[in-house]
Amino acid sequence: MASVETPKPHIVCVPYPAQGHINPMMQLAKILRCKGFYITFVNSEYNHRRFIKSHGHEFVKGLPDFVYETIPDGLPPSDKDATQDIPLLCDSTRKTCYGPFKELVLKLKATEGVPPITCVIADGIMGFAGKVAKDLGIPEVQLWTASVCGYVGYLQYDELVAQGMVPFKDEKEIEDALDISLDWIKGMSNIRLRDLPSFVRVTSLDDILFDFLNSECRNCLKSSAVIINTFEDLDEEGLEVLRSYNPNIYTIGPLDLLARHFPEKDKGFMSVGSSLWKNDSNCLTWLNKWEPNSVVYVNFGSIAVMTAHHLKEFAWGLANSKLPFLWIKRADIVADESDSLPQEFFDEIKDRGYITSWCQQEQVLSHPSVGVFLTHCGWNSTLEGIYAGVPMICWPFFSDQHTNCRYICANWGVGMEINQDVKRDEISDLVTEIIKGDKGKEIRQKSLEWKKKAIKATDVGGTSYNHIHKLIKEALSGNAA
Repeated sequence: MASVETPKPHIVCVPYPAQGHINPMMQLAKILRCKGFYITFVNSEYNHRRFIKSHGHEFVKGLPDFVYETIPDGLPPSDKDATQDIPLLCDSTRKTCYGPFKELVLKLKATEGVPPITCVIADGIMGFAGKVAKDLGIPEVQLWTASVCGYVGYLQYDELVAQGMVPFKDEKEIEDALDISLDWIKGMSNIRLRDLPSFVRVTSLDDILFDFLNSECRNCLKSSAVIINTFEDLDEEGLEVLRSYNPNIYTIGPLDLLARHFPEKDKGFMSVGSSLWKNDSNCLTWLNKWEPNSVVYVNFGSIAVMTAHHLKEFAWGLANSKLPFLWIKRADIVADESDSLPQEFFDEIKDRGYITSWCQQEQVLSHPSVGVFLTHCGWNSTLEGIYAGVPMICWPFFSDQHTNCRYICANWGVGMEINQDVKRDEISDLVTEIIKGDKGKEIRQKSLEWKKKAIKATDVGGTSYNHIHKLIKEALSGNAA
């Protein structure tokens, strides 16, 4: 009698539709595919079109056991090659995506040849996906793609309202309150109001991002399990707080390092990873010509914007340092799109400055010539800097980037902060200090210590290595490898 083949366990992955959320979800999905899972990866229609625009139709064709699907995000159609308006996107996904995602799940359940869905992994701020899973009786877990310290910060929003501190009367009251110490927060040390995720700086409790993050963070912890891209040593205090809400928290990071145990994870995928922009691989060749630890790498991520004035201050600060630098400068980095720099700047940096619009950051940070990382402190960038052992200079833009910046500089000792009103002399001084100075040596030493801890966590028998296997066994399926 012929044996009946058991279908693969099937996971539906739903990232929040922005680059910094898609990347860790994609990394996790690829690892799970290596462990015998069938994957359906759900992008927004807008980002699906951006993938095609950047990498061609081949990119979204998928594989027999890794399929791309889409749902609308509820916003008006747009062909812009940029991250959408974040408050509008958050409001829209929360209000409009439940129905389309439910339809998709029902379609998958009814499609011949598609294995039965065994679990939905939703981004920690895509609560509608977890709700659909619960309503249809499908197990669900959440992937929190930001930092643990930021998460603990979001959980203080209600308490700050209860204490009468939030909402503020006006912008001046916010400014005056930023340096107030919040030493009563359990699981956070050395914290001031300015270090909490920035959406707390509101004059109305109806503010979209204050309300959205406050509710989504609390809902995420009600999930059957929460996966976080971090490692135990890095976030011990904060993890203790989160586990007091939900004991089923699995730390499986840094995902890039964990992925080395799954060399076949990229088999069948295009080499561009999950980038929404076209990558410039020539910058890696350019890095080859410089001495170890000599290059300043600058990247403010996929969302941060700045004024034309600040752009010029950064530019001239880099130029005046006389150090070689690689600058990832998105086309939409300046809010009013007036990002042109004068010819005299390009004359000054000739042969030692490389400016491009996007790159594969993990590869750049692991290049031996990179000596310092000038960053907006998004969680992916922060974690990538930590496990690459590269000192950081921090210029946080919004959200939990302020919290990450505080931890980088005051708690983990791997970076220095720039004043928000950035000045060119400060940039020159800081990059020179980290590349050549005594303080830089001290920070580099600390960075290398954290790098070792990150590697240890993802080694066989390490906490993150053990957690990914525990997660698969306990939360995702009973019969995967």
